[in-house]
Amino acid sequence: MTPSLTALLCLGLSVGLRPQVQAGTLPKPTIWAEPGSVIPWGSPVTIWCQGTLGVWEFYLNKEGSSPPWYRQLSLEPGDQGKLSIPHMTQDYAGRYHCYYLRPTGWSESSDPLELVVTEVHSKPTLSALPSPVVTSGGNVTLQCGSWEGLDGFILTKEGEPKSSWTLDAQRGPHGETQALLPVGRVTPSHRWMFRCHGFYRDTPQVWSAPSEPLELLVPGEEVPPWPHALLEARDRLLDAFLPGLSQMRGWGEGGAGRTGQSVSDSEAWGPGWEKGLHGRNQPLQPRAGLPPGVSGKPSLLTPQGPVVASGQSLTLQCRSDVGYDRFALSQEGRQALPQHPGRQPQAGLSQADFPLGPVTNTHAGRYRCYGGHNLSSEWSAPSDPLDILVAGWFPDTPSLSVQPGPVVASGENVTLLCQSGSTKETFLLSKEGAARPPLRLRSKYRGGHFQAEFSMSPVTSAHNGTYRCYSSLSSNPYLLSHASAPLELAVSEFLPSHRQDYTVENLIRMGMAGSVLLGLGILLFQAQHGHGGAQDAARS
Repeated sequence: MTPSLTALLCLGLSVGLRPQVQAGTLPKPTIWAEPGSVIPWGSPVTIWCQGTLGVWEFYLNKEGSSPPWYRQLSLEPGDQGKLSIPHMTQDYAGRYHCYYLRPTGWSESSDPLELVVTEVHSKPTLSALPSPVVTSGGNVTLQCGSWEGLDGFILTKEGEPKSSWTLDAQRGPHGETQALLPVGRVTPSHRWMFRCHGFYRDTPQVWSAPSEPLELLVPGEEVPPWPHALLEARDRLLDAFLPGLSQMRGWGEGGAGRTGQSVSDSEAWGPGWEKGLHGRNQPLQPRAGLPPGVSGKPSLLTPQGPVVASGQSLTLQCRSDVGYDRFALSQEGRQALPQHPGRQPQAGLSQADFPLGPVTNTHAGRYRCYGGHNLSSEWSAPSDPLDILVAGWFPDTPSLSVQPGPVVASGENVTLLCQSGSTKETFLLSKEGAARPPLRLRSKYRGGHFQAEFSMSPVTSAHNGTYRCYSSLSSNPYLLSHASAPLELAVSEFLPSHRQDYTVENLIRMGMAGSVLLGLGILLFQAQHGHGGAQDAARS
């Protein structure tokens, strides 16, 4: 006895051939499944058939089953019949119809019900090409893929409006199958959340487990800063008509992202160094309300700094003074788009931490983060990019030296020389404790070495610190060699602007002091000798 027939008999259903009477004279019933028509393997489901009052018998037909007819006798005339399945398996998956019998005749057959079981095959992958981050009004292509040789895919868009597409799979050169679906004109008016299932052609109602969810992120537009002259004119008008009101920080300043509201690193390496993009841990001040439709971009930073060693733990922090409820992190060229709820370290501020360790080569790359509110499908403008560089990936260890020396006077010209004996295309110089990206220079081949000269002119006390250099290849600029030995640079404000040979100067000073002492000794000797001769003459 088949499992389906056993379940039906236990529920008081009987099997028999449909009587040879005229069919289709009564309205067709409605068929549905609870809690839904797509059921995970092993979960319960109930098939319902809704007719009209006075029904004596309900019949349920599963296409392709044997025997084909099932009948439920009503203990008293009613309008509903049901089939309860305590554990969903592939034996119950298929296409169902129902109809009913009244004393006046047979009803029409209901519309079909597709009852699907999931989690029978391994889940496929779902990705967005070229990226899950899509500009408003842009296009993207969704790709379902599997290494199990699945013949087709079901792509479902969750939320409102809900949609689904059945896609024929194409077989790749290595045995994988995949299907593509272009999605056009993506807007932030609603959430774009997708999942993908796979199936085989001979069992279209037996699906795989769902893929990981994929949400398309449509970032908002960044508001350009107000020109300084306009801000001053606004404040003068406010002071003239509403004294004191200009001190209130409205959306004109906060929403524009003025520097006073940023978390960028205020520490400078000194004149002549490239300005960095990324901030260190600094206090934020709450930002006032933004204009409708505008989201201020958050800030992305890392306490560990932009250069991390392979195997080291790494955490990226997305911060905002807007008070977002959730944050998303994207890595350029990667499909993952993790989301974390925001927490509030203080009123009006929000932050989310994204742990990424232990670090491998896959963590190297360029990151951005976005902020959003729970009750809105819109996201903020992206943060400034943050480059994560992974050191220790190549066996090379360059050397680092300094000219004219590790102790220099303020205002002098200093050159840091990074060298390597192996072929490297780029050298990077980092300063310990600085959050800004390392400086990059193309290498030059000189004297049997590849090298790069990092010039600082003129140096100040801001250049004090510990430096290291790395080498890298242009094929992957985010993967670095081992770090060079640390080099400590000390800049003194009290040394003369031009270096001198203090050893020679000291010898000259010592010689002059010795000459003076010798002269004083001779004079003293002569004075004493002359005084003694005069005394002898007086006695005689």
